[in-house]
Amino acid sequence: MEHYDIIIAGSGAAGMMTAFFMSSDPYFDSKSILIIDRDEKNQNDRTWCYWERGQGHWDHILTKQWKKIYFGSKNWAKTIDLKDYTYKMIRSKDFYNDINARLSQKKNIKISTENILSIKDMESSVQVITDMASYSAGKVFSSIFNPIWLMDNTDFPCLKQHFTGYFVQTKSPVFDANVAGFMDFDLPQKGNTRFMYVLPTSDHEALIEYTLFSENLLHPDEYEREIDVYIKEKLKINDYTIIEKESGNIPMTCYPFENHNTPNIMYIGSAGGWTKPSTGYTFARSTKISKIMVEFLKSHTDLTKFSFKNRYWYYDLIFIKVLADHNDAGHEVFTSIFKGQSIENVFKFLDEENTFENDLRLIKSTQPKAIFLKSAFLSLKGIIFR
Repeated sequence: MEHYDIIIAGSGAAGMMTAFFMSSDPYFDSKSILIIDRDEKNQNDRTWCYWERGQGHWDHILTKQWKKIYFGSKNWAKTIDLKDYTYKMIRSKDFYNDINARLSQKKNIKISTENILSIKDMESSVQVITDMASYSAGKVFSSIFNPIWLMDNTDFPCLKQHFTGYFVQTKSPVFDANVAGFMDFDLPQKGNTRFMYVLPTSDHEALIEYTLFSENLLHPDEYEREIDVYIKEKLKINDYTIIEKESGNIPMTCYPFENHNTPNIMYIGSAGGWTKPSTGYTFARSTKISKIMVEFLKSHTDLTKFSFKNRYWYYDLIFIKVLADHNDAGHEVFTSIFKGQSIENVFKFLDEENTFENDLRLIKSTQPKAIFLKSAFLSLKGIIFR
């Protein structure tokens, strides 16, 4: 049985970020590290978007960036100047290639394509069994999501951010490449929170994505049907070619994934609760958390001691309960936030970097007030009596 100091289970964004920041710190040069995933990551299987102030760590591999975003709903619409912020897009192939190039230079890091069957903390070490071999490790960082945890959960509301997107190309220049369509709620909501992203990479090409925050998934045909209708009726585009398609399903919940950590096993990425519950955004948050976590490892051995929970967890809990109980109110909630606050205050709030005073200012502007007050009361009651 081969032994490694560290095994990273899963080579998605969180796993590769963790490996990257370990490879960038001399402290880990003496550690043997194995990365295991059932798939070889070298394709565009994901598109990540995020906002950021100024220059960022991943700027050298950006596919596109925008200084303006469009927010739309039936009652209010605006193209918003992001000022100090930029909205950024990364294709996963560029991300994987960049990190793989870095890791290939490290003799202490190995990547293996295997299917992990089980991970078990044996107290003195962790046993990892795959379809090809058995390993032991001092610490394991797993981004393998376990849906059973949420199926068995009754204490925390859970929604899904689910979506299908088309990368389209047009013969004529129909897109404004300087403006990212951030959220357009001006479409049939059908009792849910539904919106479109329109992310142009040029005046001839864009990612058009139909996204829902809801409990249940749709039939695959419905996502594509809604995109087709939106392109033809809202964007007035009749002649286009679909270059690629993508789809996804991201959990939106305040469920305490960290309760499944052990002294030697830590769950990371969406499996560890790194996804921002109220928005479904994961990439930028994973960058921030993985940096902090790697630094934490240099002085701590018990992985259960790592935590990133703060007051925003409670805000997210209220927000998710509002959308879970009143899923048709999402367009009104988001419109009130973007209409009533500066974009800087919105982004600082969502990045969990705001002052408490500005937090309250944003919360007070959010509508509908009655359902937020009810959800706040029920959430607090649930925490006290849980």
